[in-house]
Amino acid sequence: MRQIVLNVLIIIAVTNANAQTEEQIKEAKDSLYIEEVENKKTPDKVLHAEPLYIDLIRDLGARRGEKEWNVGLGLIDNNTFDKYTALVEYEWAPIDRLGLEVELPVSIYYPTTGNATAPSNKLNSLKVAAQYSFYVSEKRATSMAFGYIQEFELTEFVNYGKKSFFTGNVYNPFFVVAKRFGTNFHTLVYTGPAITHHFSDNSINTSLQINTNFHYMIPGTRNFVGIEFNKTVENGDFDMTIRPQMRVGIAENLLIGIVTGIPVSRENERFSTFLRLIYEPGHKKQHH
Repeated sequence: MRQIVLNVLIIIAVTNANAQTEEQIKEAKDSLYIEEVENKKTPDKVLHAEPLYIDLIRDLGARRGEKEWNVGLGLIDNNTFDKYTALVEYEWAPIDRLGLEVELPVSIYYPTTGNATAPSNKLNSLKVAAQYSFYVSEKRATSMAFGYIQEFELTEFVNYGKKSFFTGNVYNPFFVVAKRFGTNFHTLVYTGPAITHHFSDNSINTSLQINTNFHYMIPGTRNFVGIEFNKTVENGDFDMTIRPQMRVGIAENLLIGIVTGIPVSRENERFSTFLRLIYEPGHKKQHH
């Protein structure tokens, strides 16, 4: 009996030791990765998980010389037609803490029934943006930034040469605040008004965007799982789409993000999917 009790105690002790060792390894991996991002270079920069659908212009606390290419593909299921989306964007940091971006988004529509009508296919806009991180605290694991997106809206492909090439402007100032809790849990809020000026009738529409994000970064990697809550208020109408997502590194400088869109109120838009391919030229290998 004593031998049995002794064996059980030995097994418990070994199991606890292994668990503590695994936890220490995870913590060491996290610490090494955060150390690589935050403390190896200047100026200060905090490691944050960036949302995949409403992405940032550049990392918060961007350092001069950083750059990134994004290619996105999406499908939105509407009541009477499907909407296929694609985008190409390039973002870079010409100086510390300032990010710039150029994006070209495309929309292709396909009716789901024989007698259904769908919007015309178009290059939606020429999109240019800037973002400046005015507060970066490694001690508090917090970053804040303000930015501005300017969209020059374009006419449909079928109207090229027939109507004015530019159909309107969208003015979109925004504010971002992000905080990491511990080494793995990330939160972020992105908000601002989108003011649309239509040239055809000189009308102006304003909507408020409020996007909240929660992510868990896998220890010692750049991979994460998380969720976006994309909320819009326009003319007293509130809409929200919930977007579960994950990001996986497939090479040292190549990541893929997968997003699912679930609208809370299915007035027109139903389920959607979005895929983002992220390429970072010159990205250095991280510690694992």
